[in-house]
Amino acid sequence: MSECLFCRIVAREIPAAEVMRTSEVVAFSDISPQAPTHLLVVPTTHYDDALAMSSDDPALAGRLLRAAGEVANSAGLDAGYRIVFNTGEDGGQSVHHVHAHVLGGRAMSWPPG
Repeated sequence: MSECLFCRIVAREIPAAEVMRTSEVVAFSDISPQAPTHLLVVPTTHYDDALAMSSDDPALAGRLLRAAGEVANSAGLDAGYRIVFNTGEDGGQSVHHVHAHVLGGRAMSWPPG
């Protein structure tokens, strides 16, 4: 997956502002933030989307969600935050390596867009 942007970030071939790294998950700041706090949480194993990850390794999906909550808490998002998985082109997925967006630091509106 050497062409995958997030695989290259996981491999430290491309720098990122990391906020968490474990053997299974890496979290870093989004380079185009859509909220005052916008972090991405990715598994170190490549999966195209959340469905593929949860089908192949549901326990990893749970650990990724837990990591998303941990980075939100570490970022001080006590007033609340949003965790979003975009899936497919129409869903807004631009990098086809599953990733959770953790957005916070302001009130979120609905519908999102």
